[in-house]
Amino acid sequence: EVEKIRIKITSLGLTESRITSDETIQQLFVECRLNNFLAEETPLSLPKPTGGQRIHYNYSTVINVDKEDNHAEREYLKSILLEPDLRADSLKFTVVSDPPEDEQDLECEDIGFAYVSLKEIFQKQRDIIEQDIDVFDAQDASAVIGKLTVTVEALGALRSVHEECKKD
Repeated sequence: EVEKIRIKITSLGLTESRITSDETIQQLFVECRLNNFLAEETPLSLPKPTGGQRIHYNYSTVINVDKEDNHAEREYLKSILLEPDLRADSLKFTVVSDPPEDEQDLECEDIGFAYVSLKEIFQKQRDIIEQDIDVFDAQDASAVIGKLTVTVEALGALRSVHEECKKD
């Protein structure tokens, strides 16, 4: 069980912003990315939530980080723990606008980003359970456009990797 990172994308709420008022943004899905080698996305895109409402994805996924089959993922986790200034130490969640059926010429567009620091989980020795994290505007990283409720259970895997680092 410890050789896994569990991720759950529970729900998304938006605050008033250019996103809520943009008529071309109608359906949203969420992608979760670990560094550059692993991306998962919610199978459904859901209608954009309006004033104060939330949309519920309740999507769970597991990233395996065992030595045998997932060496790259494991080496990456090691680098997070060993390199103090590694910038890419976070799981990155991207809120993506899915164009409506009748407008297939429109591209999927990244509208917001949210981050969970794996290094922080290890430092605090605490998983993130059903926590609201800020979603920042893809066009203005200082503007918060909403909240994404996520669970990231990574502590067991990080501890396991840390033990291994100590042996090496």
